[in-house]
Amino acid sequence: QVQLVESGGGLVQPGGSLRLSCAASESILGFNPMGWYRQAPGKQRELVAFIASGGSTNYADSAKGRFTISRDNAGNTVTLQMSSLKPEDTAVYYCYANRLGRPYWGQGTQVTVSS
Repeated sequence: QVQLVESGGGLVQPGGSLRLSCAASESILGFNPMGWYRQAPGKQRELVAFIASGGSTNYADSAKGRFTISRDNAGNTVTLQMSSLKPEDTAVYYCYANRLGRPYWGQGTQVTVSS
């Protein structure tokens, strides 16, 4: 059973930065894509960004220009660098991976943007 473990969430002031990491329990070479979703209270889970096995990326409009997704195939990790954070970025962030049409999810990490 694949396990995805997120880390790096926390409380940050508006305008600040956070770096989220997702560590997989096995090689991520077969995962395509991997990415991050988020879910705010009372809202549906939404895509933040994903990265294909070849390195191409896609971002939600809300994340463009502020967030950067990357993957380290050797280290079996996917990272989301977030900057210029806004209160509306507050949510639980989930790591996602797809292998041959089967989705895998992490348990989530809380990100709170507040002064």
